Amino acid sequence: MPKALCIGVTGHRFLAEEKKLRAAVRLAMARLRAQFPKRPLRVLSSLAEGADRSVVQEVLKQQGTTLVVALPLPVEDYRQDFATPQFKAAFTRLIKQAERVLTLPPAGTRNQAYEQAGQYVVDHCDALIALWDGQEAQGRGGTADMVRRALARGVPVFHIKAGNRKPGTTEPTTLGDQQGELVVYNL
Repeated sequence: MPKALCIGVTGHRFLAEEKKLRAAVRLAMARLRAQFPKRPLRVLSSLAEGADRSVVQEVLKQQGTTLVVALPLPVEDYRQDFATPQFKAAFTRLIKQAERVLTLPPAGTRNQAYEQAGQYVVDHCDALIALWDGQEAQGRGGTADMVRRALARGVPVFHIKAGNRKPGTTEPTTLGDQQGELVVYNL
C-alpha cells in the first residue's frame, strides 16, 4: 500500500461564510486527489476551533482518510480553550476518530505551545491547507508564519482566502468576493 499523503491544516479561529470555505476545501481535495490518485489520505491537525475543525471535517469525508492529532497541551487543558459546549463536543467527537493523538512536549507559555503545534503540523505534512486572509499574523506563530514555513520547505500550500477577525475581538471578517477563493503554491 502506498504511503499516506499527509495534509496539514492551519488557519484562522473565527470564520465567516463557512459554506464558501468548505466548498474551497472540497476543491483543494479534488486537486490533491487528481495529483496523487493512488495515495490514501491522512489529515494532521491540532483540532483547534475554526479552520482546523472545518477542514478536518471536510477531509474526513474522503473515503479511507485517517486523522492524526498533534495537541499543543494535554487534552483536558487544551479543551478549556474552546468557547462553547458545542465546540468541546465537536473536539471530543473528532479526537475519538483519531488514528493517533500526540501531545507535544511542554513549552514555556501557552502561545509557545500553540506555535510549536503549528510548526509540528507544517514540518510533518506533504501538503498544507491554509484558511488565511493573506495578512501578517496577529500574534506570534499565526497562520502567516505557518504558511511561510511551509513555502520555505517547498510544501504545496492550498491557500483558501478567508477573513480573520477584527483585532482584539472574536468578530469574524469576510474578504467579500474573494472569500473562499483557492490559490495553490508549490504544486
